[in-house]
Amino acid sequence: MTTAHPLTELDVQPTPLALLLLGRDADPRSERGVECPGDLPAPSDPDLVARARAAKDRLGDRVFVLGHHYQRDEVIQFADVTGDSFKLARDAAARPGAEYIVFCGVHFMAESADILTGPDQKVVLPDLAAGCSMADMATAEQVEECWDVLSEAGVADGVVPVSYMNSSADIKAFTGRHGGTICTSSNAERALNWAFEQGDKVLFLPDQHLGRNTAVRDLGMSLEDCVVYNPHRPNGGLTAQQLRDAKMILWRGHCSVHGRFSLDSVEEVRARIPGVNVLVHPECRHEVVAAADEVGSTEYIIKALEAAPPGSKWAVGTELNLVRRLANRFAPQDKEIVFLDRTVCFCSTMNRIDLPHLVWTLESLADGNEINRITVDADTAHYAQVALEQMLALP
Repeated sequence: MTTAHPLTELDVQPTPLALLLLGRDADPRSERGVECPGDLPAPSDPDLVARARAAKDRLGDRVFVLGHHYQRDEVIQFADVTGDSFKLARDAAARPGAEYIVFCGVHFMAESADILTGPDQKVVLPDLAAGCSMADMATAEQVEECWDVLSEAGVADGVVPVSYMNSSADIKAFTGRHGGTICTSSNAERALNWAFEQGDKVLFLPDQHLGRNTAVRDLGMSLEDCVVYNPHRPNGGLTAQQLRDAKMILWRGHCSVHGRFSLDSVEEVRARIPGVNVLVHPECRHEVVAAADEVGSTEYIIKALEAAPPGSKWAVGTELNLVRRLANRFAPQDKEIVFLDRTVCFCSTMNRIDLPHLVWTLESLADGNEINRITVDADTAHYAQVALEQMLALP
């Protein structure tokens, strides 16, 4: 994949299973929220775009559509704003006049938007099956059990939880109840510095790679300072002494997209494209981050490519929809942007939000039918907001 050829010529062929994962098919035995009552044309139906525009026009200022960077282009074209998860939640909060917030993202993002928006605003997720595998890797029950393990080891009093934005409202609330903070991939270093001023250990949830990379790469810790708590093993698979010795207690979670990149991916693209710059997201494995030229959040990646000189070559390790969009955007500037790995790496659950679901959502709202509303109970929302506000107050 290079900027010299259309990115649709990417040398990968989706299998039937891949089509299922990309949201172009459904398995009613294992998926929730994929049914859309009514007339839903196929994505190739030329009337879909016109129908989406007509429904959005009917709603006018009553609707505000948020589009995450990882959404497919057919959805992004209808977004009023685009960005990462926290930016979008804040954008929603800044539009108190919008009755409906249609979040083209995944479930935890819609939860955050519901927490941050006003009581009269309704947050809608076009497909309830659009979840996040990383967020699902830490449940409230598992994290409470982990805290009991830390208490039994005699270390809980010195532990400060830091939870990634990519977590459920329940996990954010746990963090708020225990005096911790939320972080994004942009401010994780600041969040950890703050946490270590409050205590001597951090419980980092739910992405082990962002926690490890920030601690080792940015704070100068060693890999030995980090242990991984596995919620599927007794006591997390750790001894009390290991918990006492550790500085970073990392939850055993990861991003299904960024976790696919390997050191082989980096070495292969360097051999294939001499002079290439490798730019990856900090959710990637530690060895990938260590081998990269630049590391940063989704917003950092976009800004780095905006600032890159003409003629430069980049291999980007993040979600494929975004990489394709950036490659097309910067092709006229003679910037060669390729995907870090030859294997398809869409965010499968993010791709549940397709144009048929968006059309169904907008038309339903325009007809007065409220569907797929995401709500967070008051107690959970309160403590989650405590943790979010602590993030906003980070020095």
